[in-house]
Amino acid sequence: MRRYSSFILVVALVLAASLLWGASALAQEGGDDEQLQLGAQIYAANCAVCHGANGEGRVGATLAKDWPSIRPELATRATIVNGVPGSPMPAWSEANGGPLSDEEIDAVVYYILSWQTGGAPQVTPLPSATPLALLSPVPGVEGDPNRGAALFAYNCEVCHGEGGVGRIGAPLAKVWPSVRPDLAIKNTISNGVEGSPMPAWSKENGGPLTEQEINDLTAYVLSLAEGVHPPATETPEAPSGLAWLSGWGGVLLTVLLFVLLLVASQFLQRRKTG
Repeated sequence: MRRYSSFILVVALVLAASLLWGASALAQEGGDDEQLQLGAQIYAANCAVCHGANGEGRVGATLAKDWPSIRPELATRATIVNGVPGSPMPAWSEANGGPLSDEEIDAVVYYILSWQTGGAPQVTPLPSATPLALLSPVPGVEGDPNRGAALFAYNCEVCHGEGGVGRIGAPLAKVWPSVRPDLAIKNTISNGVEGSPMPAWSKENGGPLTEQEINDLTAYVLSLAEGVHPPATETPEAPSGLAWLSGWGGVLLTVLLFVLLLVASQFLQRRKTG
């Protein structure tokens, strides 16, 4: 009797799991047009730069594939929420310091998984970029900061923020403490930072950017520092009545005091000997 009850319990659990999986797959296949469209827009704005416009992969992994998992939506969601430590995939959830809400992450997951059913919609075009002011060439740097601005907007802004103010990536609008900051910036863009969310962008390292494009980006990043100035250290001014002491007046006063001390010392010496 116990064996029969155990068998019934196992069968019931298997059926329940199958129904849950089937319901999830049916919901995915049936689709929620609004959620799918929202996911497409969020993906285009945040994910396409690394994973490709159609999930084909770029500096990030290929996403347009069949996911080898019973519950692929859970695995996909966990990756977006928490990121992958030690890899270029950062955490995107607000709970982990990212910019996306739970609702937005659910929409992105729904959109990504739609590729395995062939149901991805046409992505609504993003607003055109605002024209930027013409930037002057950066002395000693080969690249063109104006071309770099366009490259930055497409490849870097999603992580480093508009104007390099920072987002899920480090702020870049700063004064670079280096003798040759251009070389440090170019090296970071080309080779990435191992163990961090910064991938390698050069074609030599599997990325999409040519050396000239990286030079242009380097010039643009350096141009961001023009509007950033380190705090000035002001020298406290002497009180106006004693300002004369800061020049030759102070030197003459020192000499006069020395002479007076010398005369006083000789006078005291004579009184003792007298």
